[in-house]
Amino acid sequence: MSASSPDPAADFVAFMRAHQDRVYSTAVRILADSVQAEDVAQSVFLKAYERFAELRDSPTAIGWLRAVATNLAINHLKRYRRRFVFLGEGQRDDEEPEDLPELVMPDPVPTAVAGTQRHALVEAALRGLPEHQRVPLVLYHFEELSYLQIAERLQISVAKVKTDLFRGRAALLRTIAEQSATSDLLAG
Repeated sequence: MSASSPDPAADFVAFMRAHQDRVYSTAVRILADSVQAEDVAQSVFLKAYERFAELRDSPTAIGWLRAVATNLAINHLKRYRRRFVFLGEGQRDDEEPEDLPELVMPDPVPTAVAGTQRHALVEAALRGLPEHQRVPLVLYHFEELSYLQIAERLQISVAKVKTDLFRGRAALLRTIAEQSATSDLLAG
């Protein structure tokens, strides 16, 4: 894709095809809903089209796309959440423990499970988590944001981020262990 291509529309289509899977997977991990993730991915590429002259040959284009996908997915969650929040729901940040240790978890997926199968188990378990646990896990482990960056993006305290990560990892481990046990029973 060179800047002097005679068909910029074809260049953009090629650019979009090259990056659509990464953008979609970023959105679906945060949203846990394929239809909403498709909407977010479409919005990302609309924004990319507006800036295509800058992005076309940029080595940082994928980073930009993932950041926009992350931001749009989080904004989508915030809008959706506001519609369903009732008085008295949720926990106050000052009820959270001040400091939680980093939870180091063993690999819950048996090593005999093939790579794509392992990936599918983790993705399915991740989608089953509640939003307040899934989103920090995705931002921390997949988008590699710090506790502080996650807290700022989600507009919650760092203590709440740590608590949600701790509980999310534990729930993820339980779910994967259950799925692995069920798979073993069905195979045996």
